[in-house]
Amino acid sequence: MSTYPGLRLTAPCGGTVEVGTPVVLAPMAGITNLSYRQLCAEQGAGLYVCEMITSRGIVERIPKTFQMLEFAPGEAVRSVQLYGVDAGVMARAADILCGEFGVHHIDINLGCPVPKVTRRGGGGALPWKTDRLAAILTRTVKAADAHGVPVTVKTRMGIDEDHLTYLDAGRIAQDAGVAAIALHARTVQQAYSGQARWEHIAALVNAVSIPVLGNGDIWEACDALAMVEQTGAAGVVIGRGCLGRPWLFRDLADAFDGRTPQPYPKLGEVAAMLRRHAELLAGIHGERHGLTDLRKHMAWYFKGFPVGGEIRRGLGLVSSFAELDALLARLDPDATYPPSEAGIPRGRQGSPRAHVTLPHGWLESREIGEEDLSAAESDVSGG
Repeated sequence: MSTYPGLRLTAPCGGTVEVGTPVVLAPMAGITNLSYRQLCAEQGAGLYVCEMITSRGIVERIPKTFQMLEFAPGEAVRSVQLYGVDAGVMARAADILCGEFGVHHIDINLGCPVPKVTRRGGGGALPWKTDRLAAILTRTVKAADAHGVPVTVKTRMGIDEDHLTYLDAGRIAQDAGVAAIALHARTVQQAYSGQARWEHIAALVNAVSIPVLGNGDIWEACDALAMVEQTGAAGVVIGRGCLGRPWLFRDLADAFDGRTPQPYPKLGEVAAMLRRHAELLAGIHGERHGLTDLRKHMAWYFKGFPVGGEIRRGLGLVSSFAELDALLARLDPDATYPPSEAGIPRGRQGSPRAHVTLPHGWLESREIGEEDLSAAESDVSGG
């Protein structure tokens, strides 16, 4: 029996999604495609969210957007993160996702920190406009609820330390019928730099009655338990921590179920998991394109291991299984996981921005009315 309860996401009409282990794979552009979701799911924990897609891309039936809506036959819960800035378009997109694609869960992105998005009023800038936020959440929840599908939200603390929005966003989400809210405990200005401020997750837990999920600086399973214990969060969202480490979900499942932690994988086990990843990618895109897509994962998988420069360079250029297998055969399968990599940040970090780029006069009012923000949706499918 689980030490920690699972997560139940409930739509206003009563439709539910049960998540046995309270762990969610965050959508990441170019990463959480069908193959990586399946690979993580095979480790046995949680909910796995498709790459972020734009509402306008769905409504306008753009082929590239529809190509991202791929699900494995065994993907029991079809989960999609949806992005948009227009309440009507978001509602229509939700209806299409639920009615035509059989999606079981929709997550709304309200935290994208990319400057080309925030300068137009989208992403992490949008929660500042409480009227638009309320309209988007209310109409999207209503559209999904007609299909019995719960809607969740993922947001950030705010634009910067002087313009925090997460408490207002939490209350608005709760009033709109949102099933849960995830908080990345950084501001837009921080992007991925510095430390996540878990105390703000605790503040949100105390401010709302819907489940709160915590996100930020979970690099090991013990970090997830610490976050839940310190904040009272109902679960966690995992992003950069699983890059090159899909077995993190195995460790998280063990931790939340109270099982004895398993040892870190040796190099041979990592190579076998990478080979499985390659098979899944090739099954979708074909051998050449699948292995080309795998290249960006190589450095993450073998970070800190004694691999050698020549092999690393070769892995970064593979385009066939013959090449991949020849290189993997040269690795020492008994090499142990480098202790120096345990608990270390992974993926992009960078530095905080001097300021967040916003539309002119954005901070002068918390309302926006009917202003057109559609330019904030251009070129953001995937993240």
